[in-house]
Amino acid sequence: MPTLQQPLLPTYDHRPGTGPTLVFLHYWGGSARTWGLVVDRLAGRDILTVDFRGWSRSNGLPGPYTLGQLADDTLAVLADAGVTDYVLVGHSMGGKVAQLVAATRPAGLRGLVLVGSGPAKPAAQITPEYQEALSHAYDSDESVAGARDHILTATELPASIKAQIATDSRAGADAARTEWPLRGIAQDITAHTRMVSVPALVIAGQNDQVEPVEVLRENLVPYLSRADFMVIPHTGHLVPLEAPADLADAITAFEPAA
Repeated sequence: MPTLQQPLLPTYDHRPGTGPTLVFLHYWGGSARTWGLVVDRLAGRDILTVDFRGWSRSNGLPGPYTLGQLADDTLAVLADAGVTDYVLVGHSMGGKVAQLVAATRPAGLRGLVLVGSGPAKPAAQITPEYQEALSHAYDSDESVAGARDHILTATELPASIKAQIATDSRAGADAARTEWPLRGIAQDITAHTRMVSVPALVIAGQNDQVEPVEVLRENLVPYLSRADFMVIPHTGHLVPLEAPADLADAITAFEPAA
């Protein structure tokens, strides 16, 4: 998969294949490679994965690192890659970015797959105290390991994947690392999400502590005009890493009409 980078554009990977292109947007603390186990199960598909501004290979890009900037970056990457027929697949923070992109009703967007997504309406648990604590989750190797093993996941992962999560979580620019917990997570985007006109599939992890099933059912699904909802058993928040086969199957089954 060739790696492409233009000045001031996030780094992205584009693997040519059959369409529509699946455009993968990662979670807070993740990277393009968060989707590797899913992409591996989508042989032959046209795939685009992005390292968001401030994260992984894009961590040297200047801010702001706001949700709005990440949405603008996503549209710029799509234009740069020449992608004109696509489905956005957003996980957690990436799901909230996907909603903002879809709200602009860009030409070529067929649908949304929102995986453990940040909801349109912030959950009641998102208090200033919660946000402050969350902003320190990736401060050290020890805090990352604690978040990964006790909050983000509900299944045992291979050592290589645990190491990947740890590395990616620590690979963000300082301002990018704090933008989501201190501001983005609490941003109410219901007015934008109501503007999404394409079909959506909302996927929850049965044991997700970060974006629980009931939060997605109550704070996201009602704001989408055309949404299906499914729960993947046993998994926690890191669905792309905990249940990649189930997620790949769900994405493949979701084929919105042009």
